Amino acid sequence: MEGILVTTSWFRLTAESSLVKTRARVLHLEMDHNPGTKDAMDRTDLVSEDGKNSKSVLCQRCGSKVLSPGMAVLAEKEFILPSMRKKSSIGATEGSVDRDTVTAHWLVGDMFDFENVGFTNDVGRIKYLICADCEIGPIGWHCLDDKIGYYVALDRVNHA
Repeated sequence: MEGILVTTSWFRLTAESSLVKTRARVLHLEMDHNPGTKDAMDRTDLVSEDGKNSKSVLCQRCGSKVLSPGMAVLAEKEFILPSMRKKSSIGATEGSVDRDTVTAHWLVGDMFDFENVGFTNDVGRIKYLICADCEIGPIGWHCLDDKIGYYVALDRVNHA
């Protein structure tokens, strides 16, 4: 796949945007006020007291570390990603892509916060995030109009 950019944490910049911090506080408070919801119960062990990921984020296929603990905040934003699975029906139109709607993401404020991620070539104003080791994806997305938002779909990664 062309256009892959691999980043490592030792280039990580330490500045965080106030937008990322604000979203972390809001989402953390929402989870505290809605403890009975299924999503809140499933995610409480993934989010630390300061609203960041408490576990490493790993590729589902190869287990490569995508994010270290404390590098992202939980964000709710609906987005349609191309499916990671093959087409479900044999009669599907050639060239069409199955899509999944994802809402729960890890929001990363800086591309240098990733341990191991690749970026596809631009698709419109979007770059898709993939595992840089096995190239499975997309595991997330980045809009070129948004300078600080890199989204990793919770459903597309494992946590350990």
